[in-house]
Amino acid sequence: MKKGSFALRILRINMSTFSSAYEELDDKNFILGNRALIAEYANLEIPAACEPLGDKNKLIIAVGPLVGLGITSSARVSVGGKSPLTGGIKEANGGGVVGTKMGKHGLRAIIIESQPSDNQSYIIFINKNGADIQPAGSYERMGNYELAQSLLQQHGKDIGIISIGPAGEMKMSSAGVFINDPEGSQSRACARGGMGAVMGSKGVKAIVVSGDGEYKPIVSDKEALKKARYNFHNTIKSNPQTAEVYPKYGTASAVMTLNEMGAMPTLNFTKGSFDNAENISGDALYDLITKRNGYGRHQHRCMQGCIINCSNVVPDKFGNPIIQPLEYETISLVGSNLGISSLDDISKINYICNDIGIDTIETGAALGVAVEAGLLDFGDITSFINLLGEIKQGTPLGRIIGHGAAFTGKAFSISRVPVCKKGQALPGHEPRGIKGMAITYSMSPMGADHTAAVTFRAPLDHGKTEGQMEFSRNLQVNIAAYDSLGFCMFVTPAVGKQPKLTVDIINAVFGTSFDNTFLFELGKKVLKLERRFNLNAGLNDKHDRLAEFLKNEPLPPTNQVVDFREEDYKRFWHDPDFWGEHLDN
Repeated sequence: MKKGSFALRILRINMSTFSSAYEELDDKNFILGNRALIAEYANLEIPAACEPLGDKNKLIIAVGPLVGLGITSSARVSVGGKSPLTGGIKEANGGGVVGTKMGKHGLRAIIIESQPSDNQSYIIFINKNGADIQPAGSYERMGNYELAQSLLQQHGKDIGIISIGPAGEMKMSSAGVFINDPEGSQSRACARGGMGAVMGSKGVKAIVVSGDGEYKPIVSDKEALKKARYNFHNTIKSNPQTAEVYPKYGTASAVMTLNEMGAMPTLNFTKGSFDNAENISGDALYDLITKRNGYGRHQHRCMQGCIINCSNVVPDKFGNPIIQPLEYETISLVGSNLGISSLDDISKINYICNDIGIDTIETGAALGVAVEAGLLDFGDITSFINLLGEIKQGTPLGRIIGHGAAFTGKAFSISRVPVCKKGQALPGHEPRGIKGMAITYSMSPMGADHTAAVTFRAPLDHGKTEGQMEFSRNLQVNIAAYDSLGFCMFVTPAVGKQPKLTVDIINAVFGTSFDNTFLFELGKKVLKLERRFNLNAGLNDKHDRLAEFLKNEPLPPTNQVVDFREEDYKRFWHDPDFWGEHLDN
């Protein structure tokens, strides 16, 4: 198996000695990237019981094995380590240009270790000559947008930027890691699980990756790759979801569907439908962008070469861009969940959250809990923006909200907190309205994470428990495999049921002879590694459950509750026929 003009590499950066070193990616991990590499290295190198913000945790930034080969949607960037929010393993991924830049340097991963003794912030510069670590200086506590624009002006447009906002520097558990898109907007978020806090704990404000790399990937069979790539792309272009719905409406297309299913979080998860859903729907967003001339755009791509183009640029009333993109999860968690029915107001919150560097899902849930605590009222956009300002300033109240929904609930003695017991807030697919999501949120090693397996399109009765565990488990396995190859999950509606399309690409590139079971076995391997880390960290079956109120409070309008039996949950992991081994506590 040839490895290219020079070996694919991992770059290790030690923040206590300010040193860096390259090492060759070992053969057994040569085809793996992203989520799989994070799972491998977390189990090998991170003590599972360590303090997430301490010296022993590591920040792992990984890309996939197909970067630079012209394959759509395959340059996602994963950021992972031990989560300060869940206490377990976490991988969060986003788009942007960094994956492509890392690929040009032959970099599959960057592993950041240890911490500086001076408690200062630094910026890491990576180019073809190596890595350089410099004090962040005036960039400290700077918002993501201003930081990115300053770095782009100083170092040119051909750079990828990985950064944290003030929340990450203050090590808040809702802090994410942000990446610039092809237009330079620092708006692509690896948002969930507090990886921004881990990056901040390493004293790293930003990583700048130059586009001057000279690595050229070697392909085992170029003609076979050309054919496999054509089949893969043609399938995506022929699928209504990826060829029509996503490009036109993006993920906002889900608003009315989920609202009609009674599964759209509303008013701190007290209802499953929002009276003003039409005002924040995919159609409303499409019309807003269309009617306001200027920089607004449909069919915006977050990565070079993506043919799905599901993102967007939302303009303000003057035609100036507010933020890109506006996604369903943000629309639901800081929109319907907070009683906000204006896309302009939702966009303002989205912009502020991205600039501060916090997850809109976690923050929207925390703000909903704050309303229940009596701090402010639903629909009060001014008060919500003021509270976000307190997060940026790091006031005591801001720090409480910035540590997420579970922490906010504890601080104000609120029992109705929409979280999985691993501590991460629920996204915008209400598990009482879509019962398969109760399994996804509970059982995913990542905690409550919709990207682990969205089940609302499953051919099942979403008001019943039958078949939901099996569907969610199979989908979690499938998604874990695509996550581990650097793909955006949005390719799966088109190619997910045809594994040969992806396996043919892998075989053409690497000269392997995998059959169609490759993806399923890869996904199972990744989930088992993540489960092992969590068990070693002390997260067991009791953490694989949802907040109690979801079992006790019927959700209007369907009046459903989460009513899985204990054996349904236990069967997920304790099934040696499925996993090939016992996965005990």
